[in-house]
Formats: sequence, C-alpha cells, structure tokens
Amino acid sequence: MSTTQREDKLDEGVSTLVDLSAIDLSATLATREEMFEMIHHRHEMALLDRIVWASEDFNSGVGSLTVRGDEFWVRGHFPSKPMYPGVLMVEAGAQLACYLYNSHYGELHLAAFLRIENAVFRRSLTVGQEMLVMCKGVKVTPRRFVTQIEGVVDGQICFEATITGMRISDS
Repeated sequence: MSTTQREDKLDEGVSTLVDLSAIDLSATLATREEMFEMIHHRHEMALLDRIVWASEDFNSGVGSLTVRGDEFWVRGHFPSKPMYPGVLMVEAGAQLACYLYNSHYGELHLAAFLRIENAVFRRSLTVGQEMLVMCKGVKVTPRRFVTQIEGVVDGQICFEATITGMRISDS
C-alpha cells in the first residue's frame, strides 16, 4: 500500500499522537541495524523494522513494523488466525520510546519499564500488515520517562497506552 493510500485510509476524525499526514511514511530515519545503536533489543525481541520519523528534540516519533509470518508467536497465537499479541504491540511502543529517549541524550542506556497504564486494544494485526507505532513524551528526565504510545493499522488505531521507563544502566 502506498503512503498516499495509507494517509487517505486514516479514518475521518481519528486523532493520533502524531499527525501522520504531515510525515513521509515511506521515509527511513533509522534502519533496523541503525536502531541497535540506540536500543539494546536483539534477535526475536527486536520488533521494529525502522524508524520513520522523529521530532528534532526526539520527544515524538514514528516507527514501523510489518508482520512477516515467521515470527516466534505465529504458530501458537493462534494457529487458525495469527494475531499479533497485544503485549508485543506495547513492547514495540516501548522500543520506540527507548530509541527516542536514548537519541535525546545521545548515548545508549539500558531502560526497564516500570508501568503500563490505560492499555486499550482496539483491533488486531496479522501476517502481511504494517503497524505504524507512535510515541509522544509526557515527561522526560535523565533517569525516567513517561510516554504515550499508539499503533495504527489500516487507518485505525489498534492500541494505545501510557508507559513509564527508567534508566537502569549506561550501556
């Protein structure tokens, strides 16, 4: 699906954390490998495919992931209708939050998540679909951050939550 089609398909009146119509959704600010400079996640737990966009202060950003079908969860969640687990949707948002937090400070820190609040899952994500993950900082300090996260699939919000993370080490 082209960028224009995705923008056109965003349901009327849907308000997202980041104005997707103002962003080139085909852009790549950081590839999967480049993200590893700013996040610790690897192997099966590196969920994002790329960073699409980030604000100049790294307070907001957009990432992307496409469900390929060979991921570890597909076989069992659920065999007749693979549905991307909600906990992994939140984890994808957490990884984007880590990327933005570390980019803001210009160095790699290991962050752990302390709290997930107000998580709501509105629609499913399955094999072949792309989810745009958005992040907007609420409060960021050198030790902690509170971030709103959200995912959009086929023009509809599929999940939203507020997460709190804390730096636990410098590398």
